[in-house]
Amino acid sequence: MRQCEVEILDAKNKEKLLLLDKVEPSATILDIKSMFHKSNQRWYPARQSLCLDPKGKPLKDEDVLHQLPVGTTATFYFRDLGSQISWRTVFLTECIGPLFIYLMFYFRVPFIYAPKYDFTTSKHWVVHLACLCHSFHYVKRILETLFVHRFCQGTMPLRNIFKNCLYYWCFAVWMAYYINHPLYTPPYYGEQQVKTALGIFVFCQLGSFSIHITLRNLKPPGSKTKKIPYPTKNPFTWIFALVSCPNYTYEVGSWLGFTVMTQCVPVAFFTIVGFIQMTMWAKGKHRSYLREFKEYPTLRSPILPFVL
Repeated sequence: MRQCEVEILDAKNKEKLLLLDKVEPSATILDIKSMFHKSNQRWYPARQSLCLDPKGKPLKDEDVLHQLPVGTTATFYFRDLGSQISWRTVFLTECIGPLFIYLMFYFRVPFIYAPKYDFTTSKHWVVHLACLCHSFHYVKRILETLFVHRFCQGTMPLRNIFKNCLYYWCFAVWMAYYINHPLYTPPYYGEQQVKTALGIFVFCQLGSFSIHITLRNLKPPGSKTKKIPYPTKNPFTWIFALVSCPNYTYEVGSWLGFTVMTQCVPVAFFTIVGFIQMTMWAKGKHRSYLREFKEYPTLRSPILPFVL
């Protein structure tokens, strides 16, 4: 194949930013981004968005030049995505914050409650159980981020981390303040309610971990090939027969259990808001599956079997 000429224009004003000659047809979009980066160190590959049209959809890094609808001269339009941060860093920041915030309220460090309660402990055993469950959830998420998750997209805009952290950290403050408050009132139905809720929480945590392991095994390291997830021999994965995103189903179930366990209004609000957000994500993922796979199981719902 003949070598190509590649020009990169600014998507806003059509100004020519770079002209590359003798580019191999087998070059990927990521290769072109790397060449662009060499000419301008400010725009590293993760910060670049290249499109075939000024208002078009960004091309994927793995797209190959000779497979695109371009001739011997390819024109790409550049958009600056702004400063980027890795998804792994975002996940860790989201989770570490609530973990330590909650523990500050649990140990009743000074300046949170009245001075006479500084470094005291609650007389209600459900408060200690709630701290254990809350800490377990975020430690689990941190470990999954470090050792289990494989991120399709390496980075996200830096500005988003402030929005994400504000959501998780503020809710952690609100929940922890009331659950660990010296005047906290235990659940109305007592021990039976707490034990039932604990069972729901533990079941969903195990289910969530099982789903994450299944999704990890679905994608080899470095691969961006998408596959349909199916149930495995693990019973916690059998929900894949009915739901496209059971990781969200189990996540909502965990917080529902935590809500019942603590009988705390802020936790209920967090669960509802989280359910709404995760439903939106699940619907998007479900549509993506249907669009990409003609053989995708039609019985599946996005997040709740037969309902939603």
